[in-house]
Amino acid sequence: MIEKEKIEQAVTLLLEGIGEDVNREGLRETPGRIARMYEEIFAGMEQTPEACLGRTFPVKDSGMVLERDITFYSICEHHLLPFYGKAHIAYLPDGKVVGLSKLARTVEVYARRPQIQEQLTVQIAEALMKYLKPKGAMVVIEAEHMCMTMRGIKKPGARTVTCAVQGVFAQDKGMQETFWRMMER
Repeated sequence: MIEKEKIEQAVTLLLEGIGEDVNREGLRETPGRIARMYEEIFAGMEQTPEACLGRTFPVKDSGMVLERDITFYSICEHHLLPFYGKAHIAYLPDGKVVGLSKLARTVEVYARRPQIQEQLTVQIAEALMKYLKPKGAMVVIEAEHMCMTMRGIKKPGARTVTCAVQGVFAQDKGMQETFWRMMER
């Protein structure tokens, strides 16, 4: 559960720590604004993928399902700076499918937590396997990290790509090739 009062206290201490006057007009309401913002951007802390993937629909035969270009925003757990990009999700159903919006909602569940991209990619693939029980799943995420853009190495535009493969996608390179061909369209 997100504790807004603790967040407000922490933001006040942070502002004081960098030498700001927390009572000046522009900053007086900032701790409360940040607490409300954190409640929104960390909403995934109180959500589960089961709520998104728990309701399925029977299907006799289905080829690969690919939902690509799912925009997401997350917060790097190392620097508490944003990273954002696109997630691409594919799965090969085994008798059941899920509503397409539920794939994007699953991305949101995990992205709206302090996170690292590598873990986010694997968590989505594992959730698909656990709740949909498909023949396989493949998740690719490409993102820009503000911790690389605005601090440290300062390389704006650098994109990190991560991939997680499960089931037949891990065993059958032809399935992976089909995924990549579908991504080119």
